[in-house]
Amino acid sequence: MVADRRLTDWISLGVLTSFVPRDAVDEAIAATGRGARRSDVTIPPHVVAYFVMALALFAEDDYEAVARRLAGTLDDLDVTGPVWDPSSGGLTKGRQRLGAAPMAALFSQVAAPVADLDTVGAFRGPWRLMSIDGLEWDVAASKENIAAFGLPAGRADAPGVLPKVRAVTVSECASHAAVLAALGPAGGAKVASEQALARQLYPRLESGWLLLADRNFYSWADWCTAADTGAALLWRAKANLRPPPLRALPDGSYLTVLVNPKVTGAAREALLAAARAGTPLDPAKARYARLVEYDVPDREGDGKHEIIGLITTICDPREATATALAGAYQQRWEHETGNRQLKTYLRGPGRVLRSKHPDTVYQEIWGYLLTHHAISALTCQAATAAGIDPDRIKCKRTVRIIRDRVTDPAFPPLTSAAGPST
Repeated sequence: MVADRRLTDWISLGVLTSFVPRDAVDEAIAATGRGARRSDVTIPPHVVAYFVMALALFAEDDYEAVARRLAGTLDDLDVTGPVWDPSSGGLTKGRQRLGAAPMAALFSQVAAPVADLDTVGAFRGPWRLMSIDGLEWDVAASKENIAAFGLPAGRADAPGVLPKVRAVTVSECASHAAVLAALGPAGGAKVASEQALARQLYPRLESGWLLLADRNFYSWADWCTAADTGAALLWRAKANLRPPPLRALPDGSYLTVLVNPKVTGAAREALLAAARAGTPLDPAKARYARLVEYDVPDREGDGKHEIIGLITTICDPREATATALAGAYQQRWEHETGNRQLKTYLRGPGRVLRSKHPDTVYQEIWGYLLTHHAISALTCQAATAAGIDPDRIKCKRTVRIIRDRVTDPAFPPLTSAAGPST
């Protein structure tokens, strides 16, 4: 039970309609120049957009089967001109005509944090807990996909090796909802590293967020770009970073300084001396930070006794103690849960994306991200109303319920108050 209502009641009441509304779809299509033309005798582009999201719900079904599942909703769509053609060829052409750009624009428009102040585990003090991480998608080994995405280095000649697409997302820890995303090839000559994709996202961070990141994301330039947005940062330090402790703080953490690696020799020593004296620093050369260290007890006697070092922009322990920050960093693992929901509960374990052309591969991934965001938002709202952690509502069960009820007119919302577009 969720706040005296079953989860199925929330879905049947049309909660999903608020997450990807028809007006937002129309705006994204118009902004990317993919609107229907009068000469088109095909599926309307906004219908294709919802069809792409439905493909993420029914990864095991072919096009016609997904179309049949949506038929009840589509029967309510009053469209003049273009017609619904549920053949595989018509659906393929509709996807190719729509392309990836409208789905990317739609995600940017509707994907936002969904937890509120009452959501369990969503905040630490005044900051909304957010995290950044990457995942990879196996895609069909068509000539076009191999040319665009490459093959894993050193394995190009191995049988069964597939091209991959890498995604880096910024997600809300409590809800697992991705709110920012960047996509790129995971192999070949044009490989996009996690760090390179993350650089597309840092300028879009928001003040009021506390961004958690693993150690592979740190660099001086990236730290500065992310911090300059006003977001608070809590990143694991690389083993070779070794920021110098300036002075011990009451909670056991240390004030430290991060120095631009281009500053070396006597200039670096002068900066460190200025930092020890508490002098204001040129932010292009050095920045104050705080170092929090804690150990992880041995797991079943593995003997590691790992020391975790965190650096943060929150320099005053009165705003967040070392213990609070160490606890907050553990929420970074919620990102792994969100990735597992995408790849296991929606796509299916080991399943290859169906698209054989790079543009529709990207389109398909944006469809997954949009559908997962809607599911995450739904479960988060239900959990918040019940006063429980969103983790207690199982994503797998939610996906199953939505699949069972997808013909309910509540999803997808194919009409709007302004009437259908043609």
